[in-house]
Amino acid sequence: MNDFYDKFRERKRFDEHAEAISAHLDERFTSDEITVYHEMFSPDFHLDVYFVQPEKYNFNILLTAGMSTLEMTVPSAVENPQGYQFAELMLLLPKSVAFGEVTGDNSNDWLIDMLKENARFPHHYDTWLTIGHTLQATADMEPYEEQTDYTGVVILPSVNFDEDFTTLQAGENRINIYSVFPLYADEMNYKIQNGYNALLDRLIAKNAKEVFDEGRESLLR
Repeated sequence: MNDFYDKFRERKRFDEHAEAISAHLDERFTSDEITVYHEMFSPDFHLDVYFVQPEKYNFNILLTAGMSTLEMTVPSAVENPQGYQFAELMLLLPKSVAFGEVTGDNSNDWLIDMLKENARFPHHYDTWLTIGHTLQATADMEPYEEQTDYTGVVILPSVNFDEDFTTLQAGENRINIYSVFPLYADEMNYKIQNGYNALLDRLIAKNAKEVFDEGRESLLR
């Protein structure tokens, strides 16, 4: 296991990106609206999660801060790969979803863990994430936790925020903020078999909301 994490010690880090994300939020929300769940132990790279409870919106925000500390491995065949090298992940939540002062003792903490697992994925597997990509909770497509039936996520563009929020500059580097939409196993299989555009059509047909819904009906019903 130590051999796996050794590779991260040699990676170039962009620690200023976390500072840029903090400033990005400070420009838009008050300090009373922002909580940071600091990671106590980071064997690979430091990854915090912001919990923003804005009064002006009818939803709250979970946002990773640390995924963009490392550059993702974007294929050279991608047009303008520099525009996709850095990203953070966001999950919009209903106001009713609450967390504790620290993570680890709340039934909703799996949502934070899910974001962090997905944020680490491209760096652990030397790949990248962008709009249209899907990630499974496990290879056998088991749920993230016992209390949920969600088994994966699809990366989507935000419909509640425009580019002024979902992209930011950190020096010469662009950081993209992608929205995470949890999926059931049948939806994951549908996307694998039919592609992102087919899944997107189902999202539109069902008028699916970006804000997380623990009990929503499958897009295929």
